[in-house]
Amino acid sequence: MSVEFIGMIGTQDVSETRPAHGPAIDTDYTVRFARAHEDAGFDRILIGYSSGSPDGVQVAAHVAARTDRLGLLIAHRPGFIAPTLAARSFATLDHFSGGRVAVHTITGGHDTEQRRDGDYLGKEDRYARTDEYLGILRRAWTSGEAFSHEGEHYRFEDYRSDVLPVRASGIPLFFGGSSEAAYRVGGRHADTFALWGEPLAETAEQIASVRAAAVEAGRTDIPGISVSFRPILGPTEELAWDRAHRILDTIKGGNGGSFVGKLRRFTGNEGPQNVGSQRLLAAAAKADRHDRALWTAPAKATGAGGNSTALVGTPETVAQALLDYIDIGVTTILIRGYDPLDDAIDYGRHLIPLVRQELARREAANASAGTAPAGTEPAALATAGSAR
Repeated sequence: MSVEFIGMIGTQDVSETRPAHGPAIDTDYTVRFARAHEDAGFDRILIGYSSGSPDGVQVAAHVAARTDRLGLLIAHRPGFIAPTLAARSFATLDHFSGGRVAVHTITGGHDTEQRRDGDYLGKEDRYARTDEYLGILRRAWTSGEAFSHEGEHYRFEDYRSDVLPVRASGIPLFFGGSSEAAYRVGGRHADTFALWGEPLAETAEQIASVRAAAVEAGRTDIPGISVSFRPILGPTEELAWDRAHRILDTIKGGNGGSFVGKLRRFTGNEGPQNVGSQRLLAAAAKADRHDRALWTAPAKATGAGGNSTALVGTPETVAQALLDYIDIGVTTILIRGYDPLDDAIDYGRHLIPLVRQELARREAANASAGTAPAGTEPAALATAGSAR
């Protein structure tokens, strides 16, 4: 009974509530941000991708040289470089980082954003290309022999690499999306399938869809499931919600306008094309609050251009909410805050230990009883120190 915690870093101090501060690549801030996650006990950090952002592989290399154990999850869009070159690039960094690299595949959710990098394929064709691309990556990472390929999107002869990943199984592949095409392709290839933070019932439906796609693809294993949230913590429920509403007012007031504007440019004035954003907005249209602590108002305020739903409450409440998702099959939790650096520190002090302590308690109880982990009856959490 374990869960992987992933944070997210950027190269600039900016969020939906904070105007951009400093240069687009602030090298000192980037290292400080990554080290804060390592000190906080995160397992990995996600390095995002957009048509205008710094190159993620180079950001990861900079961070890898200045951290000791922190995993590096690099967002990557197929279609802009050859899969054979990508395979060598990631495998090279995997060696220099001591086997810490994972790749998060993003097929692309908006035509306008894709065209900024010269990609004019439609959605279905993009997913077909991703399917072919990931098959090549897997083979390139695990084959010690030369091989050729002739497909719809890629063709090459006698490829063989002198550099393979540290692990014989290759580099872990994460995959994001919420459409039927995403389930189909991610169900076939993903080690971990990433979802945004929807209500429990809708999340369970998506998990079932991913697992069904994996079975349909002939897999005997099932992908892990990642879910993303924006926790807003406070020492009491009232103070947590006061902080949440201040954050929402700040978003609506445009104080982080440059960041929110970027998100909305990704979705477009006509509304988001990607199903993940559409699903978040649909949940927000039903109600602002769901389940134990899920709050969808920030998704509505930002246009759901990214993972933008919050979990609000004391550390104990939010930890229980995360355990609710673990109980339905989630194996990885991605959390990032609206005050990115300070929140990462707070999560390490007040939130992550509570979840891990409860999972350890369950594991010990199951071992004592001689039963398989059920993971369905969260127990009361021990009181921890209060958050900001």
